[in-house]
Amino acid sequence: MSTVIKPVLGITCGDLNGIGLEVIIKTMLDNRVTELCTPVLFASSKVVSYHRKALNITDFSFNIINDISQLNPKRPNLLNAWKEEVTLEFGKPDPNVGKFAVRSLMAAVQALKSGTIDAVVTAPINKHVTQSEEFRFPGHTEFFEHHFDGTSMMILCSEQIRITPLTVHVPLSKVPAMITEEILLDTIARFERSLKIDFGVRKPKIAVLGLNPHAGDTGLIGLEEVTTITPAIEKAFNTGILVYGPFSADGFFGSGHYKKFDGIISMYHDQGLIPFKLMAFEQGVNFTAGLSIVRTSPDHGPAYDIAGKGLADENSFKQAVWTALDVLKNRKLHKEITTNPLPYGQQKSSPEEDVVLDI
Repeated sequence: MSTVIKPVLGITCGDLNGIGLEVIIKTMLDNRVTELCTPVLFASSKVVSYHRKALNITDFSFNIINDISQLNPKRPNLLNAWKEEVTLEFGKPDPNVGKFAVRSLMAAVQALKSGTIDAVVTAPINKHVTQSEEFRFPGHTEFFEHHFDGTSMMILCSEQIRITPLTVHVPLSKVPAMITEEILLDTIARFERSLKIDFGVRKPKIAVLGLNPHAGDTGLIGLEEVTTITPAIEKAFNTGILVYGPFSADGFFGSGHYKKFDGIISMYHDQGLIPFKLMAFEQGVNFTAGLSIVRTSPDHGPAYDIAGKGLADENSFKQAVWTALDVLKNRKLHKEITTNPLPYGQQKSSPEEDVVLDI
């Protein structure tokens, strides 16, 4: 009989008027979830019952609990995080409903801090209706950074591509002033660290995109590449990081050159997320790197336009579950290797792993 202890995976409900509970329930219908982890949703059994009836999902139910100690490792669990009645209206942004998304998040935070769950997957929220004394943040990333150690980094990942934007939720007009050599060097170093520890890439190869069209064309269309981006790349490379660029974004993605790299740094939000979502909209995952805890989410919002209609695709949420479990496994392995490196150091690497790109 196996003695392997499965990780406990916390799940937050997201905006109850959106598609969050639909994609959660559809994901839980996949038996592989309970084979690989013990999931626990922080929500309300009454709210989940309402969603199940509206979506006509009759072949599934949660194991309802009122304390984390009552977890059933063989079933998806639902911990009642509140007792109040909630009036729902699919597709409607409502602050009175948004506060329950925060309740779910706070329950997950407490469970992470107490060590009763090992990671969390968050369903999408509407940040405009969640603002409160407990949630005054632009989104999940900043919320979890506030509650846990570390400096957060948003990594959008799929089987094909991993991208982190240097600047995230800021106006485009402010981006050039925020691109400094110091910030880019720090981002390169932290991205490499995450690729090694969280994704298990032994020698990550990182691409850096330029800010201007044609990556500035050697100063003809902008100077940021010459004065800031290229010097930062060279300094990082001289420390042993396999980082290259700056690349012109259009040709980089259009030619498929991105396939040669383990990670990509874009200069601003849309420069990275537009190609990412074109490639991986239904499978993409948002991973919050750099923190002491593991948090992932699907790469879509609450999708009010299809809420309650049974049309939501659960694949992105399901991939967020797999990614959280993979990151947990990779972090554990990295800890074992760094604590006792001798058994791992005796393993030989393949010749391909030592090849440096000639670009």
